Amino acid sequence: MIYTVTFNPAVDYVVFANDPKIGTVNRAKNEQFYFGGKGINVSIVLKELGISSIALGFTAGFTGEAIERGIEQKGIKTDFIRLKNGFSRINVKIRSVKETELNGCGPNIDEQSLEKLFSKIDALSDGDMIVLAGSIPSSMPPDTYEKILKRLSGRNVAAVVDAEKDLLLNVLKYHPFLVKPNDRELGEMFGAELKTKDDIIFYAKKLKEMGARSVLVSMAEKGAVLLDENGSVHSCGVCSGTVKNSVGAGDSMVAGFIAGLANGSEYALKLGTAAGGATAFSDGLAERKDIFRLLEQL
Repeated sequence: MIYTVTFNPAVDYVVFANDPKIGTVNRAKNEQFYFGGKGINVSIVLKELGISSIALGFTAGFTGEAIERGIEQKGIKTDFIRLKNGFSRINVKIRSVKETELNGCGPNIDEQSLEKLFSKIDALSDGDMIVLAGSIPSSMPPDTYEKILKRLSGRNVAAVVDAEKDLLLNVLKYHPFLVKPNDRELGEMFGAELKTKDDIIFYAKKLKEMGARSVLVSMAEKGAVLLDENGSVHSCGVCSGTVKNSVGAGDSMVAGFIAGLANGSEYALKLGTAAGGATAFSDGLAERKDIFRLLEQL
């Protein structure tokens, strides 16, 4: 089974406006609601690709109830921990000439609730996969990812980590199955400016030397590079389309990659690229028909 972890899920309130101005009343021309967070996004796109998963994490208040209900209506199994206080965050996404986001804070996660999550993770068994994506809320210990992978150490549980800087670097000693930085994040980890694909491959190999079993680097309009478990390098271009949305494209790539693994690394990279593109070219997350339409371009 695949488990995704979302510490700080959200209701994404997407507002479409012509040219909003600060300091005055603005009116939306359209609005949409989505239930997400990076791990949840992975679960949703996996479901589109016919792969089951269980969404773990924390929810609180009326917004938390809406998130759980909305995800379950999509046919995704959830096992969230309900917090006693606060409410799950609302993220406001303003789509106009430029894309603007205002993300909420979310509830405080107490130590007792975190231990409940650890207990659920302790129940994972050989052959399972866990996806850890995004930042750690300020109310949680900054080494939470490390604690999770340490608990799984010695078991045949594949860990996928999509995080920035130290969050990713500090878990490499536990040999995660896959890490997925983008090219900017990869450069920041090593204090380097990555100008060419060779630069990206060089530092991807550094991550592998530090413990990652495979490294997937997304490069926006320049495509993606995969350094697989065997040390082979695979690259893939991008799909053609009009970019509408930057939210969830990386999560969709992770989901597509996981879904395609049974058919080998090369196919996984292509399916991940198509899934990321399908989200980027949509108002919301990728749908199956769009993913496979774009896959034909690759």
